[in-house]
Amino acid sequence: METARFKAVKLLGKTFSKNGYSNIVLDSALSASNMDVRDKKLCSAVYYGVIERKITLDYIISCYSRQKLEKLRPDVLNILRTGIYQIKYMDSVPDSASVNESVKLAKQMKLGNLSGFINAVLRNFLRDNKEIKLPDGKIQKLSVEYSASEELVKHLIDNYGEENAVSLLENSVGRPPVTIRLNTLKCSAEEILEKISDLEPVQTILEDCYTVNTGNVTEHAAFRKGLFHVQDMSSQLCCTALSPQSGETVLDLCAAPGGKSFTMAEMMKDSGKIFSFDLHENRVRLIQSGAERLNIKNITAKTGNALEHYTELEGADKILCDVPCSGFGVIRRKPEIKYKKLSEFEKLPEIQYGILENAASYLRIGGELVYSTCTVNPEENENVVNRFLKEHKSFKGISFLESYGEPFGGRTATLFPKHFGSDGFFIAKLIRTE
Repeated sequence: METARFKAVKLLGKTFSKNGYSNIVLDSALSASNMDVRDKKLCSAVYYGVIERKITLDYIISCYSRQKLEKLRPDVLNILRTGIYQIKYMDSVPDSASVNESVKLAKQMKLGNLSGFINAVLRNFLRDNKEIKLPDGKIQKLSVEYSASEELVKHLIDNYGEENAVSLLENSVGRPPVTIRLNTLKCSAEEILEKISDLEPVQTILEDCYTVNTGNVTEHAAFRKGLFHVQDMSSQLCCTALSPQSGETVLDLCAAPGGKSFTMAEMMKDSGKIFSFDLHENRVRLIQSGAERLNIKNITAKTGNALEHYTELEGADKILCDVPCSGFGVIRRKPEIKYKKLSEFEKLPEIQYGILENAASYLRIGGELVYSTCTVNPEENENVVNRFLKEHKSFKGISFLESYGEPFGGRTATLFPKHFGSDGFFIAKLIRTE
């Protein structure tokens, strides 16, 4: 039978070799596994932890290995990563167990001839009191400290300054907050809060928006009854910026899995119409099932290409244009994004511009549109919006959410964790004037 650590090492090999998305790789593996709940939790913690701290772990290993990392066998490297991670970051695991289980893994994987090498690296790190001697250079130091590529660190500092960059990087390691939106269509906020008191909800700056003390909220009875949905505050601020009203017709062009559509429906008191689109039928079903659980009636979920024009959608009052992006704002939830090259996202701004241009064509005169991303990359954010406004004189940017303070008060806002504890996010608001 596979142990939790064995499974974690194998999944890491699969993830790093195929550049798979961690949540998909892990969810698929655990659903097919016979491990008990405790072992699944350990496997998840080690697996996600290594991905989140990969650059840091590799730096530590390089300080104690005479052999260059690229020369090590993938399984050996991943055994070392998991061992160092447990020693440095998992207080619940005794150091001796981290070392002994790593050596045992090597033998289990028929790497017994390398078990002495693995043992030596781990024990030498322990002899140095688990201290990391960080590099001297600012970029290199932040890269190792927060396990982000030097390219990403430099990009963030160059575009947003060191304070904002460190805000995002600090929050990219460790457990991200779990934020929910209360569904007051079903009952009052007070009644919902009473039913979820065990989650220790804490209100944020937004009405009906609370942080809770556990990540496993989808197993809660109140969730199954549709009394809330999970959604980061940045996305709820995005919906608040659009401010859909009862009776309006709203389009959500890249809607799956549906969180923003759900929040807007609740803001609209389930009146008016929300048309929520996604390119893929299986993702449209996620929107439909979520709306059913929440008992929302004003959402119509359909397949649709955000780059294609559908005449029947013209005349909308409000439009949410939350486009596909590089995701640099959500690296605390998708750590593998930290290791991607910026060049992988070079084609995105043109696609984003096309979606924005098509979305704007549906808006009535006097109607309002929010363009948003979950990235902090000017090429995908300000540059797209500025180009659109330059080429479309019938639209102008407008200020929004001024009462919430920085970073709001202009036609665009880039959110960092330092502002509200939310994910990194970008919001711009436009109005059609003629």
